[in-house]
Amino acid sequence: MDYGEKPAAMDGGEFDGERAAEMEAEMREIFRSGKTRSLEWRAAQLKGLVRMIEEKEADIMAALDADLAKPPFESYLHEVSLVKSSCTFALKELKHWMKPEKVPASITTFPSTAEIVSEPLGVVLIISAWNYPFLLSLSPVIGAIAAGNAVVLKPSEVAPATSSLFARILPDYIDNSCIRVVEGSIPETTALLEQKWDKIFYTGNGKVGRIVMAAAAKHLTPVTLELGGKSPVVVDSNINVKVAAKRIAVGKWGCNNGQACIAPDYIITTKSFAPILVDSLKRTLEKFYGKDASESKDLSRIVNANHFKRLTSLLDDEKVSGKIVHGGQRDEKRLYIAPTLLLDVPHDSLIMKEEIFGPLLPIITVDKVEDSFDLINSKTKPLAAYLFTKDKKLEEKFVNTVSAGGMLINDIALHLANHYLPFGGVGESGFGSYHGKFSFDAFSHKKAVLSRGFFGEARARYPPYTPRKQKLVRQLLNGSIIAMFFALLGWPRSG
Repeated sequence: MDYGEKPAAMDGGEFDGERAAEMEAEMREIFRSGKTRSLEWRAAQLKGLVRMIEEKEADIMAALDADLAKPPFESYLHEVSLVKSSCTFALKELKHWMKPEKVPASITTFPSTAEIVSEPLGVVLIISAWNYPFLLSLSPVIGAIAAGNAVVLKPSEVAPATSSLFARILPDYIDNSCIRVVEGSIPETTALLEQKWDKIFYTGNGKVGRIVMAAAAKHLTPVTLELGGKSPVVVDSNINVKVAAKRIAVGKWGCNNGQACIAPDYIITTKSFAPILVDSLKRTLEKFYGKDASESKDLSRIVNANHFKRLTSLLDDEKVSGKIVHGGQRDEKRLYIAPTLLLDVPHDSLIMKEEIFGPLLPIITVDKVEDSFDLINSKTKPLAAYLFTKDKKLEEKFVNTVSAGGMLINDIALHLANHYLPFGGVGESGFGSYHGKFSFDAFSHKKAVLSRGFFGEARARYPPYTPRKQKLVRQLLNGSIIAMFFALLGWPRSG
């Protein structure tokens, strides 16, 4: 496969462990010089990213089309605009984020002042995913830059056009001595993981996530894992079904044709309401993509043949035979699988065991909508969980009962667009979070700083320890103002 021109970090030969070590050492030396720590440097890099987006938008959109046949509307809305928004938000808040946070001092350390100082972790590695190759690469990079780190970005080789684009254009807009792109696949990623980083941020699947964790453990490197899981949608019967169907459909098939970590993976609704929901989803899909969705220009393709075969194997499982109620058509040459609804699939079928990550949507039925909560909690914790209802008590129970990385009531996926909410998983859907200030925090060390003068020397803290001193210390630790007064006077002066 052609990955395009190689970045500067790979010029002059194969990128192996030796080259990776050289690059890491060079970047660490630059980081230690303090170059990346200033507000001015951080702001300049973020402004460069904004300028790159504005000047190279057509190239970015073309790369996304080449990798995923992504509709231009989706490319702009879900990737380009979100990255630009993240940059401008970080620029607006950066000075505030960098400011030390004053915190109260305790009576034990009186008189003193205390603060929390955010300092960059150092040289960080970001390994991104293919399904949103522009967004999922630059979104964590923004946080790493804002926090003052040197950054190595490893884009996904499954999206080669976007990876190549980063390698070609990023050096024109940012400081390439401190922010570098390494292209390649497993050998290059392996070479990078052999090095000692100050943080690794990985977006992808659990299988590779475990490999990343094992490599990081050798150096005690902190890790953020953004994984996935089977994100459920619970649908109550008291809703506006037309609106719900549109929001579910655009959140599933309008998000990269289901190839999104927070796309609905399955629906749970009541047996009595399921036929109504299925009919509404069918009408919505026809309205969105026409009678023959294969002719629609508003539907992304399956990324490659391997993923196509994986998805068709889920459909071909004998346990789901006869469960398709809409769609199911496929065309391997065009990497097309129709938006597909399946009703009452068995819980032990492949499609209910694996994260689907494609245009297939099973619907599970229960007697009571509340039964869905135990069903969700019996599985691994999802990255996102959704509920459609008008019942506030049901909503409260859902929030308090179901464990998930994030939640959204009466819509799909929009929570990730709020800069003030953390985005991340829990359990097997990942750990750590980012977006907005949470991205800055993900790449920062929160350093505790306590400052005292030379006034207020309490002799009671020093040996020799006497009963009188012990009595004073006990009173002091219990908050006695009188004891603090005597301590400040230096009492007791003798045993």
